[in-house]
Amino acid sequence: MKSFNEETVLSVHHWNDTLFSFKTTRDAGFRFRNGEFTMVGLEVEGRPLLRAYSMASANHEETLEFFSIKVPDGPLTSKLQHLKEGQSVLVGKKPTGTLVTDNLLPGKTLYLLGTGTGLAPFLSLIKDPALYDSFETIVLVHGVRYIKDLAYQDYITNELVKDEYLGEMVRGQLIYYPTVTREPSLHNGRITALMESGKLFEDIGLPQIDKQDDRAILCGGSAMLEDTRTFLEARGFVEGTRNNLGSFLIEKAFVEK
Repeated sequence: MKSFNEETVLSVHHWNDTLFSFKTTRDAGFRFRNGEFTMVGLEVEGRPLLRAYSMASANHEETLEFFSIKVPDGPLTSKLQHLKEGQSVLVGKKPTGTLVTDNLLPGKTLYLLGTGTGLAPFLSLIKDPALYDSFETIVLVHGVRYIKDLAYQDYITNELVKDEYLGEMVRGQLIYYPTVTREPSLHNGRITALMESGKLFEDIGLPQIDKQDDRAILCGGSAMLEDTRTFLEARGFVEGTRNNLGSFLIEKAFVEK
């Protein structure tokens, strides 16, 4: 399996009955850009069983972190969710993906719009000092069904803001906006509905999203991606790729199922 590094599981965290994350060792030669993904999995009956996972860790961190759903009968996640410290996992040597800021035109405000485990690449990005140099304001919107699904909320609101190196930038430039669809919460509603009504922008004290100064990166469920794409394109936003810079980005390689 020359295409993979064999990494050791360092820790596993179960957020609830449907979400978990795990940290592994990181091969010294593994390089990636924040926002990228790679193939991760297990060797089953002598063959690699894999799926695409965004790195939730930043490229300057010594370990790798991945955020996953639990699917009881899923070919991989039914096994991956039972990981224990010390076990081995396969990590692809060639990370890739379009959710990197290099694919965006310059702008003032960056919207990171994610649902469920689509939060993962944004966790990598918001730990990148260069992001805060590139944009005046970063708005991280995380849409979930239930409050219990707001994984990493405490980390973002209580730990990252106190980080010795990033804390000042995070406190001054990052706006975190969690929203829930199926039970009462501080913010309620689907991301696109909150944008269409203007409530999102009213809540965070910013003007309506505009193609001139604003940029967006989308990651999550297929319905959210299509609805948000339609919303943005109707306002003149253009999708960016590795070959053509744009005002918003979508990762086509995988969506949250």
